Amino acid sequence: MIEKLINTLLPVVLIVACGAAYGRWRRPDMRLSNQMNMDIFVPALVFSVLASKDFDILAYQELALAATAVVLGSGLLLLPIAYLLKLNLKTFLPPMMFNNTGNMGIPLLVLAFGEQALAAAVLVFVVEMLLHFSIGIYILDPKTSLLRMLKMPIVQASLLGILFSIQNWHLPAAVALPIEMLGQISIPLMLFALGVRLLDIDFSDWKLGAFGAVACPLSGLAVVVLLMPWLTLTSLQMQVLWVFAALPPAVLNYMLAEQYQQEPARVASLVLLGNLASLVVIPWVLAYQL
Repeated sequence: MIEKLINTLLPVVLIVACGAAYGRWRRPDMRLSNQMNMDIFVPALVFSVLASKDFDILAYQELALAATAVVLGSGLLLLPIAYLLKLNLKTFLPPMMFNNTGNMGIPLLVLAFGEQALAAAVLVFVVEMLLHFSIGIYILDPKTSLLRMLKMPIVQASLLGILFSIQNWHLPAAVALPIEMLGQISIPLMLFALGVRLLDIDFSDWKLGAFGAVACPLSGLAVVVLLMPWLTLTSLQMQVLWVFAALPPAVLNYMLAEQYQQEPARVASLVLLGNLASLVVIPWVLAYQL
């Protein structure tokens, strides 16, 4: 089990460390590469998995519902606590609800459970992204337009991939292969970008960040415990759900907080300290699953 944990976590840590080392050396502006990842590589990954011949969306519908419950349920569990502590809900709740399924979740799940976990990993990522770009943005700005969400490449790729899966359509190999190759760029680039981003840790709000680092995985795992009596997932899907629930806040929370001017410094503390704490939380969850 220890060897399995090392083989799972060490590649993730090394790629993140490469990003941090390069970031320290060159101080690169990652906005362009992050934009390319969000506009091209991640949508290509999402579409290629959802539209593949091996993906049957009906076999994953319960996992999709469970992932939705984890995202929304963690916010509901922490809502009264946030009120008691007089925290700004727009600042605190989104990082607690929307986790790092992209940068950390997909590569981690594939390394831990093999290529057979890729479809489930991408599915929970799609669920998290669709909720983030709808409910998440609505929390930050209730006046936001739904049309704006539908224009995002990740959302369009998700909907198109689901349509292909439902209709059992398949692209010619000459077209499907380059899309798949573009998608393969996204996972290491996500981890590398996370390493660069870790250099921007702001410890000025360390108390809030430390609280969020505990509250985020704990609330997600609590929802899974509450759901277990009603779930009939396969063993692999259940493993994916446990890891999904324990993931730290998504880096995207910081980007959106910056865009909507919602205390980005405090959100950065929640996101970055949460991701650092995941180096302790995730091995514990993986050890339980493996």
